[in-house]
Amino acid sequence: MISGFIIKKGDMTRNFREDGTCIPITKCQALPIVVTQVKTSHTKPNSVQFGYGHKKKLSNAILSKLKKLKIKKTPSRFIEFKLISDDLPQIGSEINFESVFSLGELVDVTGKSKGRGFSGVIKRHGFHRQPVTRGQSDRTRAPGSIGAQTPGKVIKGKKMPGHFGNKQITVQNLEIIAFDKDNNQVSIKGDLPGHKNSWLIVKKQASAKSALEVKGVTK
Repeated sequence: MISGFIIKKGDMTRNFREDGTCIPITKCQALPIVVTQVKTSHTKPNSVQFGYGHKKKLSNAILSKLKKLKIKKTPSRFIEFKLISDDLPQIGSEINFESVFSLGELVDVTGKSKGRGFSGVIKRHGFHRQPVTRGQSDRTRAPGSIGAQTPGKVIKGKKMPGHFGNKQITVQNLEIIAFDKDNNQVSIKGDLPGHKNSWLIVKKQASAKSALEVKGVTK
């Protein structure tokens, strides 16, 4: 139906498979999203706008839009996803996570990483500490030489101290482990970017394959 979904990050834990192997998983809250608009280009629908979250006070423009569409819920934010099938959702209807993704499917998760402020090269890039011998006691965590004299400038992309985190990150090839329809929860293998209760975008891969197909297991 659509190419992705919006979820809220939860706690991280672990799970045991049938063969006894332990895998890390992140439990996320996947509440149903409401269809607020169907966008078309060249008289053909190509994307759908959804409302997610909850907010008590909204602007008059958004309130009038929701009133015209006869949508009772007051979403806090809006997001768009592309249509990948001919099934066109109706405005005001709700779409669940299970109707978009299947168990064992590999997905890409996008979110904003935790902001860590101004950090040095050891914390930001994983540099090793310098030796403390020969009078270097106050330069142990310094980056050291940043290049030769010939260029006469700092080369673009040089690993230096600076702002660490607080940028968009996409983690690929993550497996959907389990669904909990009663509590609207989904378990995804691995660690996800961002802090707890942050919003994450889950998208289908271009060539959608399940984890079993990648491992070479045929059903």
